[in-house]
Amino acid sequence: MNNILDFLSSIPWWGWILIGLALVAIRDIFVQKSHTISHNFPIIGHLRYWFESIGPEMRQYFVANNREELPFNRIERGWIYASAKKENNYEGFGTDRDIYEHQHVFINNAMMPFQIDKNHPNSIDKTFLPCAKVIGAFNKRKKPYRPASVINVSAMSFGSLSAKAVESLNKGVKIAEAYHNTGEGGLSPYHSNGGDVVFHFGTGYFGVRAEDGGFSMEKMKKLVKDNPFIRAIEVKLSQGAKPGKGGVLPGAKITKEIAAIRGVEVGKDVLSPPNHKAFSNVPEMVNFIEDIAEATGLPVGIKAAIGKLEQWEELADIMLETGKGPDFITVDGGEGGTGAAPPSFADHVSLPWVYGFSDLYKLFQGKGLSERIVFIGSGKLGFPAKAAMAFAMGIDCINVAREAMMSIGCIQAQICHTNRCPAGIATQSKWLQNGIDITLKSERLAQYFKTFKKELIEITHAAGYEHPCQFKMDDVEINVDDHNISKELSRTYMYEKTPVPFISMQNLKDCLYLGGDFNKTQID
Repeated sequence: MNNILDFLSSIPWWGWILIGLALVAIRDIFVQKSHTISHNFPIIGHLRYWFESIGPEMRQYFVANNREELPFNRIERGWIYASAKKENNYEGFGTDRDIYEHQHVFINNAMMPFQIDKNHPNSIDKTFLPCAKVIGAFNKRKKPYRPASVINVSAMSFGSLSAKAVESLNKGVKIAEAYHNTGEGGLSPYHSNGGDVVFHFGTGYFGVRAEDGGFSMEKMKKLVKDNPFIRAIEVKLSQGAKPGKGGVLPGAKITKEIAAIRGVEVGKDVLSPPNHKAFSNVPEMVNFIEDIAEATGLPVGIKAAIGKLEQWEELADIMLETGKGPDFITVDGGEGGTGAAPPSFADHVSLPWVYGFSDLYKLFQGKGLSERIVFIGSGKLGFPAKAAMAFAMGIDCINVAREAMMSIGCIQAQICHTNRCPAGIATQSKWLQNGIDITLKSERLAQYFKTFKKELIEITHAAGYEHPCQFKMDDVEINVDDHNISKELSRTYMYEKTPVPFISMQNLKDCLYLGGDFNKTQID
């Protein structure tokens, strides 16, 4: 034994490295059968897999130019990061965009910008920008709601996101006077930190789930009664990244706490069905919406990605005939994000936001219904110029998801589905979540929202208006081809937006139903 130990101790350090490499080579050639490259090129073949694994990071930091990456390029991410940190988010020497590229947006400025006096709400608060419409006003809901911010947090579930991320977002929207959409994972304690909440549910009915997996009206009524900060309810029909396919939450993300909130098993993949149990056609859906609104008193809307329009036309006809239907419609684009989806769905199913929204808006406008619906846009709209375009097309609010995630530290690693998010945002790993300082991150979300609203207000004033709801289709042009390099939105999408009733910003501030901290007594 001593001789063996003496022999082993006499082997130099580099000898141990050679022995280790030899063992790896033997394993590569004679043991493993699954990787041809490492079999044919033992040891060296492993470098190929390692380089492949860090390829996205290498391209992100060393290869891709400022405007090249998707879903969000470096300039877009940098603007969000700087805005969230209240740092210099300007650029010098002029734009580095190719302003002649296809789909580039131009906002037509006025000769004389809109001028505000010293008592104007935006002189007092440069970030005050509520929704111009009241959700639920047309249908005379018992508790109408005017969002106090035109930018809000889109549907992202606790489960898909970590507890600290959700809490950061909720505390951030409270500071920014915005609302927080729960996503379909149910209402968690982390959504309950003072921010306005839109309760969102899908085909899994998490949080309002009956024993048979269907919808429970009793649980819905109790949820709303126990949580008065819930200001509206959203029924998910589909989402842009995977319309026609239920939500996916990998089992690796499902902890005991998440399982208890959702009513599912720990560690087992949760696959929501593509269809609702509570309704199977458009008339039943309208009745379902009305039943929830009557039972809770809250405005009720739907969220969907847009493709075929036949059933949307049926919905419009029912709304026209009965005076009933959703109070708001959230339109998600095919470019929208998700925690996990098959590439075939994320890449190809449902229309991009501009095409889907314009098709839907024209349909409802043609029926004379555009004034009674609050339209919410979702799908990479979290930048002031894109938002101005969306307002010109007819939206009333925007919801942001990935942009909100970036404001609290997301680095676009694109591994949300693995439970290994390095920023601690899209993971249930306690260790990775420890990097999130909730107080700091909530301030950054709020600051991003405030910067967004401030710049959108400035763009609005530059165009000669007081509120972005006043944007018209002809105020924005878009590059469409090389022959006629740009066209107004009205000629591009072939409709004129219905004017939104608007008196003044002060009138919005005085509204009885204004959300955030402005009129808390209204939700008691």
